[in-house]
Amino acid sequence: MYPTMNRQQRQLLVEREFTLRPGVAYLNHAAVTPWPRRTRLAVESFARENAAEGARHYPRWINTEKRLREQLATLINAPAADDIALLKNTSEGLSVIAYGLEWNPGDNIVSSDEEFPSNRIVWESLRGKGVKLRPARLAEGASPEEALIAQIDGNTRLLAISSVQYASGLRLDLKRLGEYCRAHDVLFCVDAIQSVGAIATDVQADSIDFLVADGHKWMLGPEGVALFYCRADLRDQLRLYQYGWHMVEEYLDYDRHDWQIASTARRFECGSPNMLGIHALNASLSLLLEYGMEQVESQLLDNSNLLQEEIARLGQYELLSPREKGRYAGIVTFRHRSRCNKQLFQQLTGRGVVCARRGGGIRFSPHFHTGKATLQKALAVLAEARRYNG
Repeated sequence: MYPTMNRQQRQLLVEREFTLRPGVAYLNHAAVTPWPRRTRLAVESFARENAAEGARHYPRWINTEKRLREQLATLINAPAADDIALLKNTSEGLSVIAYGLEWNPGDNIVSSDEEFPSNRIVWESLRGKGVKLRPARLAEGASPEEALIAQIDGNTRLLAISSVQYASGLRLDLKRLGEYCRAHDVLFCVDAIQSVGAIATDVQADSIDFLVADGHKWMLGPEGVALFYCRADLRDQLRLYQYGWHMVEEYLDYDRHDWQIASTARRFECGSPNMLGIHALNASLSLLLEYGMEQVESQLLDNSNLLQEEIARLGQYELLSPREKGRYAGIVTFRHRSRCNKQLFQQLTGRGVVCARRGGGIRFSPHFHTGKATLQKALAVLAEARRYNG
């Protein structure tokens, strides 16, 4: 689909697409990403067209929507674009699953003790149905996967886990978990917001039943558009609780009264799509696919590894993220051994280093395109602060 690029071509592409203001060292892709140039241009073009002609070219907009589903299917190796729904956010996708499945009193859901609230609150809300959430303590097992598996019993209906933990950056072995779930008739739901667009994702190889991910982090897109994947043979198991014009089979035949629910994952989209966001995310994913996810992952891991090595070398910092190969992706979290995080965070942001406070420390999250000068600027600020003894 996309031609192979050499190193020089990739570098020129990065320089053309990422135009952050000088002085901004952006290390916060695990929160909200800066858009590539092509995404900004797509939004501007859509806005100009809408202002000048309204929805005159709506059929063309529908083609962009179709193309986005195809891109997302490619990005996660879904069997077909029909398996992809475009929802508002990760929380909506998880809610579709939580309130679509039929639960029995005594059922339980296994998750972890490190989840972002989106992947905790929705499952806790099922307690009124007699469903219990069983969070595993990931740090207490022989491995995080063993800790999760130990919580699974005969009443477990679903394992709901993040592919990469938002605070520590811990990366899970999805293949091992997926195979275990498939063998024990447990549904496998992955919140992949911290991995899709950062590292290679394969829902088929990892036996994933449901996958959800917002577009505004590693996928380089806007807020308000999210990927929702449902394995085809499970679609009918999710009871619908939202209905509207967009989720029926013949959705453009407005006069039809003998409507049927769409056979594809579009059945989970009840109303008008976020066409502005769809155009933006379509542009962003074209960049990732053009660049190549193999190269994206390789360069992102190189950036994370460089930060880990240099922060450890400074001496006065404790790494909170795992350093083992295969256990991290784009998140590097650490803390000063004697200085409070708030002061260190203020010093970093005051110097133009955009980062976050998470998990009891400071979280850096570079992407594949993050330059070495940006990493070195952040490390220089840390070096200045390392001898603080307050």
